[in-house]
Amino acid sequence: RMETDCNAMELPSNTEFEEDSDYRDFEGTDVKDMRLEAEAVVNDVLFAVSNMFVSKTLPCAEDVAYINVETRERNRYCLELTEAGLRVVAYDFDQTDDRLQTPYHETVYSLLDSLSPAYREVFGNALLQRLEALKKESQS
Repeated sequence: RMETDCNAMELPSNTEFEEDSDYRDFEGTDVKDMRLEAEAVVNDVLFAVSNMFVSKTLPCAEDVAYINVETRERNRYCLELTEAGLRVVAYDFDQTDDRLQTPYHETVYSLLDSLSPAYREVFGNALLQRLEALKKESQS
């Protein structure tokens, strides 16, 4: 029989990294790995764009990741994902343009909604189909 006096939430989440210099700056902070965040973003909306993937050539870090997206209109973008949100950093895959001053979007949905009318249509239709399915379920 195992007993413990502390629950897991009380333990610091970064104990195994305390000696690792790369993680020392993050001690005691709640850090998200942006690559994992980026993968989740891609999986969420891939069905509504022509192509979307996390960049393998631009560096991902704890605080930034880059996502390449090609809309159904065949426009290509490189998106930067940070705590501030998502923004377009270039008009091609695996690029960044420091001169580009585009606004941050809180969600990938609002960003793609502003870039791609076809995304808006596909996403809206998927939403309608889901609502219809839920309606049928509740009636049976």
